[in-house]
Parts: sequence; structure tokens; C-alpha cells
Amino acid sequence: MMDFDDFGGALAEKPLTQAEKAAAVLLAMGKGVAGRLLKYFTQAELQTIIGSAQTLRAIPPDELLGLVAEFEDLFTEGAGLMDNAKAIESILEEGLTPDEVDSLLGRRTTFQAYETSIWDRLGEGDPAFIGKFLLREHPQTVAYILSMMPSSFGAKVLMQIPDGRRADIMNRTVNLKSVSPKAAQIIEKQVMTLLTEIDAEKNSIGSTKVAELMNEMDKPQVDTLLTSLESISRESVNKVRPKIFLFDDLMLMPQRSRVMLLNDISSDILTMALRGSAAEMREAVLASISPRQRRMIESDLQSGTAGINPREIAIARRAIAQEAIRLANSGQIQLKETEGEGSAAA
Repeated sequence: MMDFDDFGGALAEKPLTQAEKAAAVLLAMGKGVAGRLLKYFTQAELQTIIGSAQTLRAIPPDELLGLVAEFEDLFTEGAGLMDNAKAIESILEEGLTPDEVDSLLGRRTTFQAYETSIWDRLGEGDPAFIGKFLLREHPQTVAYILSMMPSSFGAKVLMQIPDGRRADIMNRTVNLKSVSPKAAQIIEKQVMTLLTEIDAEKNSIGSTKVAELMNEMDKPQVDTLLTSLESISRESVNKVRPKIFLFDDLMLMPQRSRVMLLNDISSDILTMALRGSAAEMREAVLASISPRQRRMIESDLQSGTAGINPREIAIARRAIAQEAIRLANSGQIQLKETEGEGSAAA
């Protein structure tokens, strides 16, 4: 801090720079007030202040009063603040996060901060979306990315990768050796591309809302709306269609996911949903449940749709589709075959 006991002498001949003036005012304010002001200034301004504060001379009280008045005018115009050695460090810590202080004081490089943050941001994405992106990458690259993710999130992403590739990637991850900084930087640039795609996906609020509305409708209604929308904009249809999941889409699900979904659906709902359905759909559902439950449902279905309200059938189908969406959003099942699984099964 400045030595106020020495104030009172003649003003030094050398005038203070703008940075030194700001540093003097900050130091006179104290940590609490000065710290709260830091949020109004850019990192570049703060770095300039830190550098110029090292040579700050002693300032008499009468000069300091003038500086305060001058600073008030500069502050309202958006002028930057500055500060000094140990005292400025504690002021910074009062108003900024530890990472921001470290960055300003040169304790960590910008790249190190960036390196940490991208994996945190990646963990906020959709596992299915990230899994699809990783299918375009080399298995060794995928292994490195998985090793950097939080474990719980990485497990969800791993389950989005087809069985045929999953074992190889797991093996590469287990035996992963240290990656050179240059290679890590190249991979992390790819991750930044992925983050850009994730942000674009998150910002597609409109298409998500339209898909949610269509998920509440019957397939004929959805087909009509999509055809109508396509006549106006094919691009809009391409954004909405992947987010739509109806009862008929059960046939597109991987068998394992279909079994997991239908295991929690009551026989009454399954029976109602299958009334009036195509033979192919009926077989896909019945092949995914226990033999005992299948016999019961087949027996009930022999009565056909006589006396059944079509609305009850639509409600049952919608309930199954909504449960599928819920389980998929929690990472427990897949709504559609990922690339490679369909061809492998064929």
C-alpha cells in the first residue's frame, strides 16, 4: 500500500499516467469497494493496470483528492482501472473468480484455461449427438476424447457407439498413452467444432418445439403437416423430422432398446396400442416382450377393434412414444439405429 505518512510534500515533477491515477484511486478505496468495480472493466484494461502499478510513486492527500474527482468523470465515461503489486492482487481476488485472477496475473496460460473448460462444456451436450459426431473420427481420437470426459457422461456417450466399434475404442482408451501437446491441440480443435455444433443444436428452440407438438399427434396428422411444411421449406423439415418420434417409429429402434422400453409398459397399454396396427408392427412389438405376455396380448387382440374408441388407441400409442423419448433423453435407450449397427445386423 502507499505510505500515507509521507504525504504532504511538494508534488513530484513527473505527472501520473492514466493507469497510475487509476491505481492510486483503487488502492485508496480498499479491497471491498475496489473489488466490486473490477467487473466493469475488460481483461486488457486490468492487465495494463497491473503492469503500470509496479512503479507507482507516493501520492500526497491533496493530489489524491484531485485524482478522485478526475476519476469520477473518467469512470462514467467507461475509462479503465489499474492497480499495484501485492495490494492489487488482493483487490483482484475480491472482485474476480480464482481462474480470472490466475489468468490476469499470468499464473496460468490462456490455453490451459481453455483446455479445462472445453471438457466441462462437452459434458453439457446430448450423448446421442456427441456419439454421432465421434463416429466420424478415428478410433484413437475417440479414445482420447472419452478419456477426457467426466466418467458418468463418457459412459453415456460410449453406449451411443455401435457394438462393432465400441470394443476397439474401449481397448484403445485402456491402453492410451500420453498424448503430445501438438496432437492434443489438434484434437481439441475438433472438439471446439463439436461444441459449435452443440450450441447450434441447443439454439434450435423452434424446431424442438414444433417436434414436441407433433409428437402429441397421430402419424397421419404428422405426415400431413410435414408435407405442408416441406412445400414451404425443405430445410425446416430436415430440422424437425429427426426430433419426431411416434409409435410407428418403434420399428426403427434397436432391438435391445425396444425390449428395455416395452419391459416397463403394461400389457393393457400394449394391447390397446397394437389394435388396428400393421402385422409388421405387431410382430416387432410382440417379439420384444416375454412369451407369457405375448400369449396374453395375442389372445386379447383376437377381438379386433370392435367397440374400441380410436381415441383410446391413439392415447396408448402416444404414451409408449413419450416413454421412449423420456428414456432416450436420459441416455437409457436409443430411438434409432446408429450408423454401422443396422448394416451389422443385416
